[in-house]
Amino acid sequence: MSLPTLFVSHGSPMLAKDPGATGAAWQRMAAELPKPRAIVIASAHWMTQYPVVSTATAPVTIHDFYGFPESLYRLGYEAHGAPAVAEQVAARIHAAGMRVGVDPARGLDHGAWVPLRSMYPQADVPVFQLAIQPRETPGHHYQVGRALAGLGEEGVLVLASGSMTHNLRDLQPNLADGTAGNDYVTAFAEWMHEKLLGRDIGALLDYRRRAPHAQCAHPTDEHLLPLYVALGAAGDNVDALRWHQDITAGGLSMDAYRFDRTQSLH
Repeated sequence: MSLPTLFVSHGSPMLAKDPGATGAAWQRMAAELPKPRAIVIASAHWMTQYPVVSTATAPVTIHDFYGFPESLYRLGYEAHGAPAVAEQVAARIHAAGMRVGVDPARGLDHGAWVPLRSMYPQADVPVFQLAIQPRETPGHHYQVGRALAGLGEEGVLVLASGSMTHNLRDLQPNLADGTAGNDYVTAFAEWMHEKLLGRDIGALLDYRRRAPHAQCAHPTDEHLLPLYVALGAAGDNVDALRWHQDITAGGLSMDAYRFDRTQSLH
């Protein structure tokens, strides 16, 4: 078995109730893969000072949002955890020279369980989370990902969940899907797409200085940082495939990517 690594823009928690075109894309994304023996998901909504891995045997569903319909809070995702695999992931990160911890109680936040409801609706694949570090750089997260390289050959899917753009101050919920409320939304996503296709890791790691409108697209880093985990975990000579492209609420670019290893160089 050989699995790619994946990045999804998880969007609003309401996708759990009305997944639409994004949910359909997630479903197809998972359907084209061999069934993993476990999933490790790096979510923008679990933030720690240093990498931490969840070792819960039965991770609870975390409703880490407010102001949504009551019915949303009754939804859950009842997958098993994978504590033994999680411990192996922690050991890999430690072996790479980084401080790492484990959390036996951490459940699944909406950055994890919302896409998983579409990708693996039977909740029949064990899953655990990997925290991100909002005070650390994209380079740090790329190195965390590098420590996980090769997990795909062991049947473990590395799934990163964030957002290609994430400026909540600029959201315009009344705009139709696919419509950007500001030019920077498309400009930033297209710059990232170009650099991912070109395997320009240096530019991607330095996106704050090099990408157009980076501060507008990401006032803070946390929703882009999971992308670098997936990119690093894909290993060397990575081919990037933009699996899904959309815009919701005028400001959330919903890009999803699949990263496959290749032996050829462009």
